[in-house]
Amino acid sequence: MGEPIAYLNGTYVDPAELTIAVNDVGFVMGATVSERLRTFAGQLFRWEAHLDRLASSLEVVGLDIPGHREELMTAATKVIQHNHSLLDPADDLGLCILVTPGEGSSGDQQPTICLYSYPLPFHDWLPWYRQGAQLMVSQVRQVPASCWPGELKCRSRMHYYLADREAARQQPGARALLLDQEGYVSEASTANLLIYRSQEGLVSPPPSKTLPGISLATVRELAEQLSIDWIERDLQVSDVEQAEEVMLCSTSPCIWAVTEFNRQPIGDGKPGPTVERLLDAWSAMVGVSIEEQASQFANRTAS
Repeated sequence: MGEPIAYLNGTYVDPAELTIAVNDVGFVMGATVSERLRTFAGQLFRWEAHLDRLASSLEVVGLDIPGHREELMTAATKVIQHNHSLLDPADDLGLCILVTPGEGSSGDQQPTICLYSYPLPFHDWLPWYRQGAQLMVSQVRQVPASCWPGELKCRSRMHYYLADREAARQQPGARALLLDQEGYVSEASTANLLIYRSQEGLVSPPPSKTLPGISLATVRELAEQLSIDWIERDLQVSDVEQAEEVMLCSTSPCIWAVTEFNRQPIGDGKPGPTVERLLDAWSAMVGVSIEEQASQFANRTAS
């Protein structure tokens, strides 16, 4: 059947051989640009959009890598085709891209480029689809734009880590909702947040307050197809508390409901019809029943 492969600085390697030097700026300073993708039926989803966002992040940190787009497209295609061939055809993979300025601090070092795939953690997601997730407001705030711009997708995520630890201490299993410096809703750790109100439709925080999510853009397209109104405005914690539905969206799980917020139920405490319509529309778009796939492979993992 063969063994999985990964990509590191121009070479295809065994994933166990992936390493980063202790003097790599990505390790020393946390200066690592990243993208995370997933496949549906073995095909990478919205690959071009992820590459566009990666190019924007590289520009923010001043990394000019000639030909990086072609290099990554070739590497991603080979890694995903090879590694997916080792799976059940109905299974799928996640893909991670990491780029750092490289080793040392001379200013003329060669960037580190790493790309690897991984099994999707379906067993983690299935309860989100069926029962919804728990969310807690954290005292840890979102990093302000005066530190780094919101469009930068990077691995400097200490604020996410601390926020999620705080949320889990308050309520085991909960994840964090971060506010901005003014106290408005920003995003969850590694996920965009939306609320639904029948008089407004789907409501998203302004783009300036969040990472420009590929999944968020996908949800907006699906909402338009389903004739669900969409607006962007500042959201207060009370808006989330009083919403008819609350949902999160992120690259790999796609979209799922928040059914408990600050220990209080959202709506009737079950995933609502809007998030279910959006998940069904996403499944139809990619030709994979997202919840059924999670159920199939979560059960296999559990057995």
